[in-house]
Amino acid sequence: MAPRFGTDGIRGVANAELTPELALALGRAAARHLPAREFLVGRDTRRSGPMLQAALSAGLASEGTRVVDVGVVPTPGLAWIAADRGVPGAMISASHNPFQDNGIKLLSATGSKLPDALEIKIESELDAVLLERRGPVAGPGSPAGAGVGEIESEPELVDAYLDHLLRAVDVQGARLRVVCDCANGAASPIAPRVLERAGIDTILVAASPDGTNINAGCGSTHAGGLAGRVVMERADVGLCFDGDADRLIALDRNGRVVDGDELLAMFAIDLHERGALDNDALVATVMSNLGLKRSLGRRGISVVETPIGDRHVADALDRHGLVLGGEQSGHIVFRREATTGDGILTALKLLELLARRARPLDELVAHAMTRLPQELRNVRVPEPGRLGAAAAVWAEVTAVEELLGASGRVLLRASGTEAAVRVMVEAESHENAESAVDRLAGIVLRELGGA
Repeated sequence: MAPRFGTDGIRGVANAELTPELALALGRAAARHLPAREFLVGRDTRRSGPMLQAALSAGLASEGTRVVDVGVVPTPGLAWIAADRGVPGAMISASHNPFQDNGIKLLSATGSKLPDALEIKIESELDAVLLERRGPVAGPGSPAGAGVGEIESEPELVDAYLDHLLRAVDVQGARLRVVCDCANGAASPIAPRVLERAGIDTILVAASPDGTNINAGCGSTHAGGLAGRVVMERADVGLCFDGDADRLIALDRNGRVVDGDELLAMFAIDLHERGALDNDALVATVMSNLGLKRSLGRRGISVVETPIGDRHVADALDRHGLVLGGEQSGHIVFRREATTGDGILTALKLLELLARRARPLDELVAHAMTRLPQELRNVRVPEPGRLGAAAAVWAEVTAVEELLGASGRVLLRASGTEAAVRVMVEAESHENAESAVDRLAGIVLRELGGA
C-alpha cells in the first residue's frame, strides 16, 4: 500500500519512502481523477525535487496530459497560477522539513487543496496503479503516439505571480529597512525580486540554495536566529519564510519573534478599523493562543476556530464569508487575494501596514494582542496515530485541564507530517504551562514509546 495523504499531501524521505516509482504512479492516478488539458508542476529547492518532478511529470504525460514545468516556485505561487489558468497542479515540497524529506501536494483548478473525498479516490487509484503488472507492453487504455502528453517548461509563469503580489499592496515610498531570510528555499529567487520592485531596502539571508541547505538553521522554524542580524542592521523588521514560502514569521526591531497569531491580530484590527473585515470575524485554528480570541473579543471581533491546516482555514473563510484567517505557524490567508497561505504576500501586507500606521512593529503588536504563556512540545513516537486510543494519556489530559481551569487549555494531536505527538498547554504563567507540558509529554512517551 502506498503512503497516505496527510494534512499537507504525501511526504517521506526522498528516494526511500517517496520514490520516483511512487511519484510516477501518483502522476497516473492524479491524471485519471483530475482530467485537464494541462497540469502544472512546481518544486522548491531540494536536491530530490527535479528527480521527483521528472517522475511525476512522466506519470501525468503517460495518461495523455500536457505537463507544464513551472520550475522553482512558492506553493502559493503555483496555487495562484493554477487558479489563474484554471488547471490543476502539483507542488513538490516538504515545506519546513529538512532537505532529505520531500512531498507532493496536489492542487485543484481553483488553486485550492483537494477535498478529502477526492484525495481518497486518488489514493485508491494510486494503490491500483502500483499493483498493475503491465509487462513490456502497456495496456490498451494507455495513449500512444500523438496521444502521449507533452512536457514543456514555462518558468516565466512566475512573473505573472510577482505582478499579482505587487498589485495587492501599496508599499511604494515606505522607507523601511528589512532583513529577509529566504530559508534557502522557494522564496530565494522570488522574494528578493518582489522587495526590490517594491522599493524596500533589503538585506538578504539564506538566499543561496544548494539543494541541501533548505531550512538548515534558517527560515520560519529558526526565526530567533535572525534576531542579532535585525538589531545589528538596525532594521525595521525581519521576514522569515519557510521552504515553500507559504508561511511567514516576523521579527520586530528588537529581534523579538512575532508569530502568526500576532500577525493575525494586527491585520484583523487594521481591517476592522477600516471597515474591511467582513462580518467582523477571522478564522484561526485550535493551535492559536487563547490571548488572540480574548484580545480581539474586546474589540468586537470574533474568531471562528478550525482544526490544524490552512485547508481548513480556507474552507471556513469561504463557508462564513470571511476574508482573513491563519495559523500560529505563520500561514496567513488573505482570501481576497489568495486561495492559500502566502508568506510573501503576508510580508508585503505587513510592510504596507507598517507604512500606513507609521509605528514600529513592536508597538503595533503590543496594542493588538496580549498572549497567554504557551508551551508547545513535539514528542517523538513511532506511531502517533495510536494517540486516539491511549486512554491513560487522555485521563491525564482531563486531570491537567481540571487543574488549569478556565485560565488555560490543553491540546494534544498526532502530527500529520512527522512521527510525533504535539503537546500544547496554555496557562496564566510560564511555570504552570511548562509543568503541565512536562507531565503530559511524560505520559505520551510512557504510553506510546519514544522513537
